[in-house]
Amino acid sequence: MTKFAKFLSILVICTLSAGCSLFKGDTSNMEAPSVEPRFASTGKIELKVNKIDVISEFTPSFRRPNVEHLFPISIEKTARLWANDRLEAVDFSSPKVAKVIIKDASVTEELEPVDGVFEKDRIKYHATLYITIRITDNNDLSSAGTEVEAWRELTIPADTPIEDKEKYWNKMVYDLFNDFNQRMDYNIRKYLNLYVANDNSVANY
Repeated sequence: MTKFAKFLSILVICTLSAGCSLFKGDTSNMEAPSVEPRFASTGKIELKVNKIDVISEFTPSFRRPNVEHLFPISIEKTARLWANDRLEAVDFSSPKVAKVIIKDASVTEELEPVDGVFEKDRIKYHATLYITIRITDNNDLSSAGTEVEAWRELTIPADTPIEDKEKYWNKMVYDLFNDFNQRMDYNIRKYLNLYVANDNSVANY
């Protein structure tokens, strides 16, 4: 019988009500790279599989409230880059394949009107990254797997200039992937440890 060791990790990042401050348009001290984050510096995870397939099941709607297509840095593209940077197939005689499945790479926006005369309406953005990794054979039967669903929220004034919005969006994506990268690294080494060539840890099931 095949075993699908599955771990769902919801990374609950702080929301405005939980202590995050409302951005007021000051981007002078913000690190806001305009290119996709890369992960090669954190090292390869060598998997004892024949190949690694990256599959996207996410289809953008290009209609609000979804706005991921407006982001300068694509979450879906960055997910593909993550898989390329972090995962490496090292057993070409194996019948096993590692499937990296992008299930969600969306961003939604929601207008939050305020009642105060001197207060500005706000826009809340919610970014979601949901990826599953499955080890399968030639018959697509899973022998192990893990998944991570990470999300970030950002609230800014509705009248924030587009150039500042893009800086906030870019940092939002970077923070999202920093969280995801750490959690998925942990999950792979714990739940897919039998297929990790460069890890000597033993997971308990």
